[in-house]
Amino acid sequence: MNIEARWYEKRADGKVECGLCPHRCVISPGNGGICRIRKNIDGQFMQTAYAEVAGAGVDPIEKKPLYHFHPGSQILSVGTNGCNLTCPFCQNWNISTSETERNETSADYLVKTAKRENSIGAAYTYNEPLVWYEFVYDCSVRFREAGLKNIIVSNGFINEEPMRELAPLIDAANIDLKGYTEDFYKGISGRLEDVKRTIRILHSCGVHLELTNLVIPGLNDDMATFTQMIDFIAGIDKRIPLHLSRYFPNHKSKEPATPTETLQTMKDKALKKLHYVYLGNVPGNQDTFCPSCSRILVNRSGYRTQSYIGENICPHCSAELYFSF
Repeated sequence: MNIEARWYEKRADGKVECGLCPHRCVISPGNGGICRIRKNIDGQFMQTAYAEVAGAGVDPIEKKPLYHFHPGSQILSVGTNGCNLTCPFCQNWNISTSETERNETSADYLVKTAKRENSIGAAYTYNEPLVWYEFVYDCSVRFREAGLKNIIVSNGFINEEPMRELAPLIDAANIDLKGYTEDFYKGISGRLEDVKRTIRILHSCGVHLELTNLVIPGLNDDMATFTQMIDFIAGIDKRIPLHLSRYFPNHKSKEPATPTETLQTMKDKALKKLHYVYLGNVPGNQDTFCPSCSRILVNRSGYRTQSYIGENICPHCSAELYFSF
């Protein structure tokens, strides 16, 4: 469905300048921005995927991944086409890099579906949800009114003003901090400082925050740079969970899969400054332990979760934790 997009200005000769993300695409009539779904149609800037989904499903909350937000719950996940980065290693390239068949929906229908499926709310995911801003915003309003949760799984590449407008409606976010150099982000058509700003905004607005870093051999696995990333996260909040995810060749990227030894070394290093660090896309222990007394708080086997806590206090040593229930 086409509706007028938000966050843009009209320019000369029928062009428009999008103000949603830092690209600030200047778009001529008949063309779209880098995200593909925000288009200039006869001089009017339109969101062309409003209330249209390219993928939907009910997932364990841990799959987002969110390990500290309502552990063991289910979440209705929806996404559409488009992304404003150009990652050659994209894991959802089939819907993010092209326009596929989409099914019409509505915020009310998604609320009803979430309640029927015993979901705690909606996760806007699969593609880059922030390029779907108009529907994500309207849907978030409706879910909040219904007493349900809103989650974004995002690359965080958005301008400050729209992020600050959306943040009060968001209960939890997993932001993909893809690397920690401007050169790395330049290679995927982004900028590190803009993503760091989004992380700071979400944390300052009280959004439950977790971060993911897909570790790719030879591209973003330098230990000195990784140490800088850890210092940045710890400088905001040592309790922010970090998910170090194993890369596998996908889309246009042919580098070999990340050695599990690399991930374990990075996890050990990160745990010296962060309270919660997990490995993704690898078998093994994903349990949560108290950062103070090391007693188990949440047991995870695959996506089966057993939580032994119901508040942000360790039942064994009374240390403060970082969970949302």
